[in-house]
Amino acid sequence: MRRRIASACCLSSERVTSVINPLPPPGIPRKPKAVIQKAFLLGAGLGTRLRPLTDLLPKPLVPLFHRPLVEWAMEACAAAGVREFAINTHHLPERWRIADCGLRIADWKEGEVKGLNGAEALCGRWQGMPVHLFHEPDLFETGGGIWNISPWIGDEPVLVHNGDVFSSMDLSKVIAAHEASGDVVTLALRSEGPARFIAIEGDRVIDIRNLLDRAPGTHLFTGIYVFSPELLKWIPPAEKITVRDTFVELARAGRLGSVVLDEGDWLDLGDLASYLKAHRELGLADPVHADARISPGATLIDSVVGPGAEIGDGAKVERSVVWPGASVGAGEVIADAVVTTDGVVR
Repeated sequence: MRRRIASACCLSSERVTSVINPLPPPGIPRKPKAVIQKAFLLGAGLGTRLRPLTDLLPKPLVPLFHRPLVEWAMEACAAAGVREFAINTHHLPERWRIADCGLRIADWKEGEVKGLNGAEALCGRWQGMPVHLFHEPDLFETGGGIWNISPWIGDEPVLVHNGDVFSSMDLSKVIAAHEASGDVVTLALRSEGPARFIAIEGDRVIDIRNLLDRAPGTHLFTGIYVFSPELLKWIPPAEKITVRDTFVELARAGRLGSVVLDEGDWLDLGDLASYLKAHRELGLADPVHADARISPGATLIDSVVGPGAEIGDGAKVERSVVWPGASVGAGEVIADAVVTTDGVVR
């Protein structure tokens, strides 16, 4: 892909059309009430592998094709029937509340629910659906984070999606598998991938990282799963604990299910190389945003340029991502890098 000027048909962040089973336009009836209405998005991690990008934004808010990574996860959840979201925050929590770099929600208000840590949850609306931000001044990790939002969970099952992965898998399949199984938790797995630590027997998880000495891993855990409210009984209260520890105990008891979802894309954007690769391979939107300003003498090759970004005359940008509002000066040559408002990251 070689360009000299910006395309006039690029998608704006307000007008991006989902590639993941888009929601029907306003006024068109949606499908009947889904079995699972709630999704919990993990947003509190430090994103250390993606630094220094995550020194500027929480990892779920890092842009992927002109919109926060977490929005792609929210659309996938909404396409599976979810109508309400909870997100836990810790690192750079104020960024979630800034419309320009967050979820474009300008009116956050104190909600009617608190986390068990006593912090008021903030509530806004995204595409008409409630979003609750549960702040963790002291990080609870992935298991304690679920315990903290238990007042919001109530007695309902919940779909969980890591906020730092991209997936176009059909999440209704993991929901259906969970409802049919009666298990406490059902994991969405892949047959291929770099970290195959999950051992299964039929649709049952029998070991994780061989911690139970039952079997070596054969499948990758996607960071997506469904749990029934019974899970809250398995998580020690008020502790900093990873959910993996609970999964191991559920596997020991024969209460951890799984479904293999090999269709669609799945990417962990954990480091700079994978982040750049995703922008080269996914093709989720026009690579040059309609609101980017590209000088006629600039050259773009296999690059993504966000809204409000500027590329100067004679500049050459190759295999790179230019963040919203960032700039490349006249005559500069950028390759295999991310250009932020704070500088160039290679």
